[in-house]
Amino acid sequence: MLVGMRNKALLLLGCLLFALVIASCVGPSEAGIDATVEARVEEALEVTCDQFLGYKHFTWNVQVQLGDSLLVTLCSNPTTGFQWSESAQISDESILEQMDHSFTPPEEGAPGAAGKEEWPLKALKKGTSTVLLEYSRPWEGGEKGEWSLTATIVVD
Repeated sequence: MLVGMRNKALLLLGCLLFALVIASCVGPSEAGIDATVEARVEEALEVTCDQFLGYKHFTWNVQVQLGDSLLVTLCSNPTTGFQWSESAQISDESILEQMDHSFTPPEEGAPGAAGKEEWPLKALKKGTSTVLLEYSRPWEGGEKGEWSLTATIVVD
């Protein structure tokens, strides 16, 4: 009886390993390249480089309170030639205002390491506005919108 259970366990383990191998072979066209996140954000919204490697385009649905500030922080590595738009594309600037834009280099100081770009936003009045940020190579013929973040922000 123990031999039968052992064989079943080995068969199950083999099936799981096979499924993992198949899943790792799925290319971006077959795997999801978009991620949608719903969140009540208190102060910050952040997407890391590792998250962008899994998904190229993030869509966030966020709720904030009137008068709140929201800090959008995105992975950025200018050594690759890519950069985020300095100004966020805000659909209704009477609802949301971009206060600033800054780049923070990597803490390690290692050549080629990624840093972070930040956009503080201020909720000016109740309503809904969409924020779009795209990571592109800015020169003519450079890749456009390689990564993106679209945040629909509801101000209560």
